[in-house]
Amino acid sequence: MKIGQCHTYSYPYTMRHYRRITNNFLGGLFECVREITLFDECPFEHKFFIRIAQAFPYLKILSVNNSEPQKYKQYRKSNDDNHNFSIVKYPHLTKLSLVCVHVDYVEQFLDNTKTFISNNISLDVDYCPLRKATHNFTRNKMRINCSKLIELRIDKVINSERFTAYFPNIKNL
Repeated sequence: MKIGQCHTYSYPYTMRHYRRITNNFLGGLFECVREITLFDECPFEHKFFIRIAQAFPYLKILSVNNSEPQKYKQYRKSNDDNHNFSIVKYPHLTKLSLVCVHVDYVEQFLDNTKTFISNNISLDVDYCPLRKATHNFTRNKMRINCSKLIELRIDKVINSERFTAYFPNIKNL
């Protein structure tokens, strides 16, 4: 049995959090919101994350919960390819939680050709999708966003030079 949900709120929305946003989110402008959670049984696509970034311009804490793979993966080979491709920008983000997600969402946020994050990010993530998205901590296009992390919380203790080198600004690995 499927269960639906509906959000009812007044505008302007003055609460600092917005929980359990799904693909049905229509957008708007939520300048007071600093923390959101995304949850759905249908995949979140790149365009959805663009809509989220535009609707929540001062977002600091983002939690994603979705185990479904993306259907329309965006790839960018160079600046000349795919002019319609936009990088999702989260300039105020300080904490990102990617626990219980498909590997596609780890890639969505750590690939700097898909998502811009500012420095000093704390990341909560499961080890297996992190390892897959980074190709066992060797994938170069993930290094830029991984270098912006200052805290990494994973479900496994890793002692390898390659892992440590992949996250140069994390002090306590």
